[in-house]
Amino acid sequence: MNLNKESYFQRQTTLSEIGEKGQVLLQKAKVLVVGCGGLGSPIAIYLATSGIGELHLVDFDTVSVSNLHRQVFYKVKDVGQPKAEILAEAIKERAPFTKVTYTNTSVEKDTILNLVSKYDVIVEATDNLPIKYLINDACVLTKKPVVYGSLYKFDGYVATFNVKDNQGNYSCNLRDAFPKITTEIPNCEEAGTLNPIVGIIALMQVNEVIKLITKKGNLLVNQLLIYNALENSQFKLKLKKNNTLNISEIFKESDYLEEYCESQDENLTISVEDFKRKMTNNNIQIISILNHTDFKLPFKVHQNIPYKNFDVEKFIPNFDKEYIIVCKKGITSYDIALRLKEKYPKLSVLSLSGGTTNY
Repeated sequence: MNLNKESYFQRQTTLSEIGEKGQVLLQKAKVLVVGCGGLGSPIAIYLATSGIGELHLVDFDTVSVSNLHRQVFYKVKDVGQPKAEILAEAIKERAPFTKVTYTNTSVEKDTILNLVSKYDVIVEATDNLPIKYLINDACVLTKKPVVYGSLYKFDGYVATFNVKDNQGNYSCNLRDAFPKITTEIPNCEEAGTLNPIVGIIALMQVNEVIKLITKKGNLLVNQLLIYNALENSQFKLKLKKNNTLNISEIFKESDYLEEYCESQDENLTISVEDFKRKMTNNNIQIISILNHTDFKLPFKVHQNIPYKNFDVEKFIPNFDKEYIIVCKKGITSYDIALRLKEKYPKLSVLSLSGGTTNY
């Protein structure tokens, strides 16, 4: 079927604020979407069908069963397939006027500056805190605007960072809101999330991208919008530029990997190497606190207790055993190990450093 571009975008170009000129701006734009999960998948679809000329998707992950309830552009038959590739195919079926490409890899410090420099707008849609900061810092260094989104249970956060104003100054970035990477917040897999809040925040990010490209409306610059789905409430947190931060120096010194664990007590963690050596020991009890069972663990565990269900008060330890707590990234497992140690000081308990991702 031959589709007519004018007909395809008619409802959008009818808006006087967009019109043909705005549609041309969208068609000329190049947008990078990092993360193709709950946020990234609807963001990519809506940006493409809005008329973004070039769209590049980046995600290393594959579709899992637990993704399907909120990542609605994936199907049951897609389980086990690369997210970026599946999403790119979905876009091709819906948006004939968008050139879509993808990369089935994670973003890395060594290549991210070159990657973001190729695009007009960067959309941050990951659930990994160090990667969020890596993207932010790279955008500051390459002078690229980044549309930020994140989720925590029933709360969603949206902002447009690093936008150049008419005087040549750049708006606040992620480090002006949160200077350092926190080690206390679990991701959606570990804390849980409701699917409506995911779609709401994703579409707010799409809205920011379109306004940014067409130069219409008021952007969420120098502020962080916080939306709560349970209360159906939102407020905007004003941000102030911190001119003492040297992003170039931070980028040079950080590996964006170990900051998760910088506050963890080494006496409560076990390295992958030591863990592998101990696995054959009958005295070891391995407890997984992953929130879903379809995630394929590379080793057998004795118990699987989701993080949200883990009640230290009800846990009955065997003091003759050595407990090793594991999760995907070593954050919530450390939290559980710490709580168990505080409750039972004589208990032998360790958290797998870096989680199963590093196994």
